[in-house]
Parts: sequence; structure tokens; C-alpha cells
Amino acid sequence: MHKYICLFSIKFCCSALFVLFLRSTIPAAIFAEPAEIPVFRQAYPDLSFQTVYDTVLQDWKIDITTVYNGRHFILYWDDGRMIPPEARKQEKTYWPLLYRYADTIPDPAAFTPAQIEQIRKFSSTENRRNGASTPLFFFDSVYDAASRTETERHLSQVTFLGKQISVHEKITGPLHRVQNKIYNLAASDPEVQLFITSISQADGYYWRDIRDRTTRSFHSYGLAIDLLPDGWKSKILYWGWQKQRDPVNWMLTPLSKRWMPPESVIQIFESEGFIWGGKWGIWDNMHFEYRPELILYRNIPYR
Repeated sequence: MHKYICLFSIKFCCSALFVLFLRSTIPAAIFAEPAEIPVFRQAYPDLSFQTVYDTVLQDWKIDITTVYNGRHFILYWDDGRMIPPEARKQEKTYWPLLYRYADTIPDPAAFTPAQIEQIRKFSSTENRRNGASTPLFFFDSVYDAASRTETERHLSQVTFLGKQISVHEKITGPLHRVQNKIYNLAASDPEVQLFITSISQADGYYWRDIRDRTTRSFHSYGLAIDLLPDGWKSKILYWGWQKQRDPVNWMLTPLSKRWMPPESVIQIFESEGFIWGGKWGIWDNMHFEYRPELILYRNIPYR
């Protein structure tokens, strides 16, 4: 009996010494998970995020379990890309999931020549076809939507501002709250009431890739909606359509010439976890997309 106790003690001591050895040879910073991971915890409260540092791959392994469908999956942080082990060899083809969603609408009147050239390069057909893209592994898993068949099992028909659309069942709650807030505000705000009555078309789920790219649109998850106003063909809503008219300087289209939802409506969407495409450099003013992590990330100080 004493022999087994001694063996146990030796093993325990060796384990403790090994941990101490690791902590003495590996920078202490890696033992604190990346500051961005709590953003995902807050944005997706139905998920359980368990993190451990993988000393072999030298990266944070994230063990995720979702209450929503009971699924369990493992992704690696990889500087914010959140990708499975088998995708790590292609990591440079992906952007980090988190980016700085703008607080205000970028005004082309204030663009520098360097910013204009950067937008031209980013929006070029070559870059859009061959450049990096958003890694979708996290969304495939969270929404049980890795294929069209899987995605369409989770679609719900909803009425939004008087229009029928299909969306992923997980966002019906946030979308319903957005609608209630807009209707409540419209009762005292004529601009918002006019916005509601001007909407001629609303589109939600649509299985497709992003224009000029080989990666899925968030419409193909049922996580995005487009709101088109009356006479939208005579409005400037989308950078790609404007680029066909003005291939060189489309990004300099003044804000006054673009169709805009009321600022109060944009803020309502953002309050429920939706971002608005009008704040992108390559703007899409009809587009709202459920990305609660990006709304929360705005509150994290720049590192």
C-alpha cells in the first residue's frame, strides 16, 4: 500500500514539476487566453468555450459545445481565425474573424490618396478572386450550416416590416426585437415611418457565394437581410453596381448620393447584434448582417 502511495506521490510531483518547467520555459503571456475570446463568449451565450494551450501546435485550442444543437467541435485560435487543425496549413488564406466595425460611416470626402488606392486594390477582381477571405468554420459549426441541406433545415419564415423572408432560426429573436423597436420609434418619428413604407423588397436567405468570390455569403446562412426601397434602381445602394458605372472612382461617390436608412434605424439594428454594410469601405447600404461579436469588439481597446 505504501508502495502505491509513494508511486502516486512521485507521479504527482513529476507532473507538478513538468508544469513548473513549462511555465519557466514558455512566455507567461500564453497562459492567459487571448483577450478576444471573451467577446465570443458574450456574443454567443448558448456556447460553452473551454480553452487550453496546445504546447505541441503552440496555439490555443478552443473546445466549443453548443446548447442549441448539442454539437461539440474543436477549433484553433490561430491569431483570431478560429480554424480546425487541418486548415492550419492554409491559414494565410483567411482573415481573422474579428475586425473593427466602424462607429461612423466612412466619408470619401476625407479619404487620403493612400486610402483610395487601398480600396481600389482591395476591391479589384483579382484580389476578390485570389485574396484572403473570412474563415467560415466557426459559423458552419455554430449554426449547423456546413452545407445547403443542413442550413435549410434551420430556416424560419418571418414577417419583417411587412415583408416575408427566410432567416436562420437562431436570429428570429433578435430580428423580432429590431422590428418592434423600429415600429415603436416610427410612432413618433416621421422619418422612420417613411423608411418603413418605402421598403419595397426584403431578401433574407439565398444560397450563393459573395459576388466575385468563392466564399459563401452570409445570406447563404440566413444571417443577412437586404432592404430595398421604392425606386431602388435609381438609387446608389451598392458599390459593385456603382463600379460598373464609374470603374475608377466609384469609392468617391458622395454620401449624399447614396441611399441611407435613418441613423436611428441603423442604431436599432446594431443594438441587437447586426452590422450595416454601409459602414464598409466597399459599401452595401441595403445589407444588414448578424455579427454580434463585431458589435461587442468595438468596445475592446486597440492593441
